[in-house]
Amino acid sequence: MTNHNPGTGPHPQPPYQQPFAQPGWQPAAPVVPPTRPRRRFLAYGLTAIVSLIIGVGIGAGGETGTSASPRPIVTVTETTQAESVPAATETVTAEPVVDPEEEDGPQTTFSGDGQYLVGDDIKPGTYKTAGADGPNCYWARLKNASGELTAIIANGNVQGQTRVTVKKGEFFETSGCQDWKRVG
Repeated sequence: MTNHNPGTGPHPQPPYQQPFAQPGWQPAAPVVPPTRPRRRFLAYGLTAIVSLIIGVGIGAGGETGTSASPRPIVTVTETTQAESVPAATETVTAEPVVDPEEEDGPQTTFSGDGQYLVGDDIKPGTYKTAGADGPNCYWARLKNASGELTAIIANGNVQGQTRVTVKKGEFFETSGCQDWKRVG
């Protein structure tokens, strides 16, 4: 055998070996970046939270408190003229007409804007609205009137007719809806 490399002896070349190879050694599997379901979850989750905060903000933008406001007393002034006497003025004071249902306790029909305590301001039961009284109708059933997201039991943004069942002790918040009427 002739050696074509100067300076080396007639020794055969060893077979090619990978550096630092141990018996049973195999190259590592290629590193594949993990899929990104966590990022997708975060993006959708953040979108949902932001939407919820906006909805609560819209709902909180309306009037708060009860819808029962003091009723004005109507005063009617009537002027009459007698034949022999100059004009006389008579004042009549009338009490407002009150719906018998309102005297007995909580309301069964109320405005589409406000926050109501079920059992005190409105009667428990199922209420129905014809839908939005503008661009959006928001409603929420709440554990308390704290205004925090954790107080929300259920809520929704609706365009058309909808029904909501409320229980005694809950708060019912509504904004931008037509009047609510108890149907059950």
